[in-house]
Amino acid sequence: MNESQNIEWKELWRDEYLEWLCAFANAQGGKLYIGINDKGDVVGIKNAKNLLETIPNKIIQKLGIVADVNLLNKDEKQYIEIIVYPSNAAISCNGKFHYRVGSTKQELSGNALQEFLFNKNKQTWDEIICQGATLDDIDSEAIRYFVRCAVNSHRMSVVTTEIDAQSILTNLNLITVDGQLTNAAIVLFGKRPQRFVTCVEFAIGRFGASDSDLWFQDMVEGNIITMCDKVMDILRAKYLISPIHYEGLQRIEELEIPYDALREAVFNAIGHKDYRGVHIQMKVFGDHIELWNSGVLPFPIEEIKTRHSSAPRNKLIANVFYRAGFIEHWGRGVDKICSDFRNAGLAEPIYESHCDGLRITIPRGKVTEKEEQKNMVVSDIVSDIMSDMSDIVSDKKQLVNIQMIIEYILEKRSIDAGTVVQILLCSPASARRLLKILTDNKVLIAQGENKGRKYVLAQNDFPTRHTK
Repeated sequence: MNESQNIEWKELWRDEYLEWLCAFANAQGGKLYIGINDKGDVVGIKNAKNLLETIPNKIIQKLGIVADVNLLNKDEKQYIEIIVYPSNAAISCNGKFHYRVGSTKQELSGNALQEFLFNKNKQTWDEIICQGATLDDIDSEAIRYFVRCAVNSHRMSVVTTEIDAQSILTNLNLITVDGQLTNAAIVLFGKRPQRFVTCVEFAIGRFGASDSDLWFQDMVEGNIITMCDKVMDILRAKYLISPIHYEGLQRIEELEIPYDALREAVFNAIGHKDYRGVHIQMKVFGDHIELWNSGVLPFPIEEIKTRHSSAPRNKLIANVFYRAGFIEHWGRGVDKICSDFRNAGLAEPIYESHCDGLRITIPRGKVTEKEEQKNMVVSDIVSDIMSDMSDIVSDKKQLVNIQMIIEYILEKRSIDAGTVVQILLCSPASARRLLKILTDNKVLIAQGENKGRKYVLAQNDFPTRHTK
């Protein structure tokens, strides 16, 4: 028998050991032996009869629980075994809560104590009523977005799409029978969730050599049902490399990091975040990304890449994300992420506990700083042109076609009317109209005559906002 998470040895009894018993009761239970030294040798106790009477009484008076207190013998030496069973209720000792972690005892405080009390009460933070929130604070478009996602993922029937917002919230257990909204309802679908819950935000920053070398940053706010899409769009546009190029006339755009794996990691950070803590932080460096969310894991960090049960911090949020097709049940998320990275020939992300939260270090693809800056410049050129054209062209399909023309020219230097027809799958007349719009507005310049006419960008000295 060795000391472990459930076994502790003490040579003599001291009343302070009631804290150890409190820690056992709040965790998985355990046994405290009095009369055994640190080496595991039975040294015995002289006052065994007295302790058999006083220890049970002190346990009841101080902890409010009943423990088994047994007198044992070995080599004519008496020692005491105290067996404490796990308690369904939170147990305190002199007003303080203790918890057994590994072979140590920890006093719980702050967010760790709140999380412990939530779990003991079989309640998560997102199930608590959000005081003052009403259905007027719910964004109907966010509800519709969720329904579309849930139907597309085949986790909600099409018939359900006709149900109103209140019925959707009711079916998802996000609203009580008397119409009170939960915290989950507000952070998932609120118009302005920051009015009720602080730090419903996702911070992204591009850093140079160190944390103190910040190049530029973005803050994504609003409800979390659409947050991941916004984050991924910003990462594609400004932070990561997904160079658009053409193999023949086929448009190729592939992110440097496995897209589905990165998206899963972002959803995990949003879904498992402790919303009593600070905002989610993503630091993008030249060779890696650090993604951090507040909230400690419910199991040792070493088990995160092994087979483990799904243990969501926010049960209601996790259910909505699952129904929308954003995440999977059964704790498969981390395994899926690591598998995608291996298949892409990249090192697996590193998971570690950091600052009362979880940090994931994600390797970037083999991208040079020159390539990254070039990608930023190209993105800026496209963004500047499309910003101007959106004031001129109202048709969204035409704007998409214009963007594809600009991207092709940036890759191939020029384009002709025949190529426009092939890449857009449009008629020659439509190609000519688009090219005329671009030349009339001085985005493109026509060079050459008739069949040999090509189109190039009118200027190439666009500002490069993000280069370092």
